[in-house]
Amino acid sequence: MPQADEPDERSYAVVVNSEEQYSIWRSDQEVPDGWQRTGVSGTKTECLDHIESVWTDMRPLSLRKWMQERAAAG
Repeated sequence: MPQADEPDERSYAVVVNSEEQYSIWRSDQEVPDGWQRTGVSGTKTECLDHIESVWTDMRPLSLRKWMQERAAAG
């Protein structure tokens, strides 16, 4: 594991869960249950930059759907 003052050159994968919440996971490790790879991988910085560009609504999918249903119901 790199020290705080050393760059992290390990390879990471961007993962997403059923609530459309994103995270990163080491590429050489099995993804935990409930998460799947998105197909994006690279350095930690590259993966976090990708997540920042695609994860624009931090609310879980179930909450977004519930709020849409309430709004549609009036």
